[in-house]
Amino acid sequence: MTGLSDDPLYVILRSKREATRFQILVEIAEHQPAIRQQEVAAKLGVTPQAVSEYIREMVDEGLVMAQGRGRYEVTKNGIEWVLRHAEALEAYARHVNRDIIRQVAVWTAVARDDIAKGDTVGVFMRAGWLYATKETEQSATGLATMDAAAGEDVGVAHLSGIIEHAEGLVHVCKVPRVERGGSRQVRADLLREAVRDAEMVAAVGLESYVALKKANIEPDMFFGSREGVIEAAFHGRECAILIVDEEFTDFLKRLETVGLTYTIHDLIAP
Repeated sequence: MTGLSDDPLYVILRSKREATRFQILVEIAEHQPAIRQQEVAAKLGVTPQAVSEYIREMVDEGLVMAQGRGRYEVTKNGIEWVLRHAEALEAYARHVNRDIIRQVAVWTAVARDDIAKGDTVGVFMRAGWLYATKETEQSATGLATMDAAAGEDVGVAHLSGIIEHAEGLVHVCKVPRVERGGSRQVRADLLREAVRDAEMVAAVGLESYVALKKANIEPDMFFGSREGVIEAAFHGRECAILIVDEEFTDFLKRLETVGLTYTIHDLIAP
């Protein structure tokens, strides 16, 4: 059983030292290779000497590589360390946003009926969209913060209950990079079958985009499609993503980290 000391979230939130290491690694990754330690120290509220010591430790641990005076790069192990802790923080933030803040926040919904300020409204999700209705026989209810006509956006406060919601399945399809055949290796019939039930289709890499176009499928997402698929799936949309092979494994790890269900499709001709 993994102890709390091995939990990335526990490490970051309970240890000022580890939080500072995390921030310094992020700063190095953002500004590498030329790192101004005084600027990093001022931004984080620590001394330049402390930053220098942290960096020296991380070099010894293999998280950072020194390339000369004031020149550093985050190693592959360092990137993995940052990602592991960043994903834990993201999952925690999602829990706060979805399960805690909704008790005090004003949520935006689409009015299904004409609603008056102060009305008790039922709140439900359909096809990824949040709706408010005067029919209060819903699993979640709240108070309208304004007047709204049917079809308008309306604020809902004091949300209580559970919004019945199922996260969407993600269909993941691996496409070879161009030097390994690219879209030419993808069978169009297998591709169409893989994305048949998807409400949204995304592509990562031009090889994936071309494979979809060859199958007469227009992708809904290309730029920023990894996070777009995750967000759409969280809102209950069934998605398909074609992703080049060198990014395939990392994307599966990302889905597992955020707890989304996925299935893998083989598109390659035998």
